[in-house]
Amino acid sequence: MEAAGRAQAARDRVPRIDPYGFERPEDFDYAAYEEFFSTYLVILTRRAIKWSKLLKGGGGVQRSMTVKRYIRKGVPLEHRARVWMGVSGAQARMDRNPGYYQRLLQGERSASLEEAIRTDMNRTFPDNVRFRKDAEPCLQGPLYNVLLAYGHHNHGVGYCQGMNFIAGYLILVTKSEEEAFWLLDALVGRILPENILGAREPVQGQHRPAAGALQGATAGAGL
Repeated sequence: MEAAGRAQAARDRVPRIDPYGFERPEDFDYAAYEEFFSTYLVILTRRAIKWSKLLKGGGGVQRSMTVKRYIRKGVPLEHRARVWMGVSGAQARMDRNPGYYQRLLQGERSASLEEAIRTDMNRTFPDNVRFRKDAEPCLQGPLYNVLLAYGHHNHGVGYCQGMNFIAGYLILVTKSEEEAFWLLDALVGRILPENILGAREPVQGQHRPAAGALQGATAGAGL
């Protein structure tokens, strides 16, 4: 009974939904999690202080051995979007191409691309409360926009099943459609192994020029 009481007390203290909106499973061990996290929190706090000092001043994230070492140990949630944008090159690409993301969304329509993306909306993170239709705000709209823009941006890939989970997680981290789009561009175009998505059958409409020239590089290419 004592163990059961401790387990219930831990369940009452630990949120049922994690910081990114994912529901913890029914068999989640709240007591073990709380015991682990009470120790690990000291490490996370120490890392967060180091990251805050490193990023002080609000400038861009510069690649260095220190940054590399810090990243390997983990980036705190509050700094993750900024660090990912900086070290991936996504921030530089976004800064060089103001308005490009919006032009992609306002460009010509592709019925096949749009239908393929809509089909996967309700399949994206069903255990995440922020992607449910009754969520306020619901992240299905931003996710649809990011995938649609990327489909027009990179015709060689278009949309492949599985990209919805990548883009969805990027939206959860960045809380920004445009930043999620540029991170997706960095991952698919330059970071992930070549053709890792191209090996799947892409779903896309007719090949059209992207809406407005991309400055600094061709779509999907390196910096």
